[in-house]
Amino acid sequence: MNVLAPPRARLQIEVVFDLVCPWCFLGTRRLQRTLRARPDVAADISWRPFLLNPDIAPGGVPRQDYMTRKFGGEERARRLHATIAELGRAEGVAFRFEQIRRIPPSLDAHRLVRMAARQGLADEAVDALFDAYFCDGQDIGDHAALGSIAAALGMDPLATRRALAGPQEAEAVHADNLRAHRLGINGVPCFVVQGRHAIAGAQEPEVLERLLDVAVVEG
Repeated sequence: MNVLAPPRARLQIEVVFDLVCPWCFLGTRRLQRTLRARPDVAADISWRPFLLNPDIAPGGVPRQDYMTRKFGGEERARRLHATIAELGRAEGVAFRFEQIRRIPPSLDAHRLVRMAARQGLADEAVDALFDAYFCDGQDIGDHAALGSIAAALGMDPLATRRALAGPQEAEAVHADNLRAHRLGINGVPCFVVQGRHAIAGAQEPEVLERLLDVAVVEG
């Protein structure tokens, strides 16, 4: 330990996000890159769910139907996804939108993140869920898929599936989603530092770094 090194600034960072949002995947990777470049900052990250599709059917909807409703057609969605994929490559993310067959509800995936958090695995769970959905095309609304992801994290897959079969953590996810809306957050990702400095969107690391600087100075 270097006794002459200044103490690290400890910051509370809330990430408001949805697991079916590609911009959120991109934004969280950029946050990770920013934090790696700032060894002077110790970040305590809290993952706050935001349900982009709260009314989606339990089994999800076919991707093509969703894209038609949201973007007016597959071609417009394809152009947007090409842009996101190009940005993703810079962050080491291999987006494979063509692998996605259904758009799932994200409630249960957010519940898994909360279960993982109790074992100190929230960061790993978020990254694994994003990767499973956007890079492998897995259905992260399916309990078997979520159980497999939990197992890869070192969690008990059977216990995870039993918990998902019940109401565990559902109320907490809905409460966090409602809280985000009450705070005026209507787009994700949104990064809230120290409870009062906020910025929305998949910001470049330089922008996120300036946000951290403001929070460090103000304490």
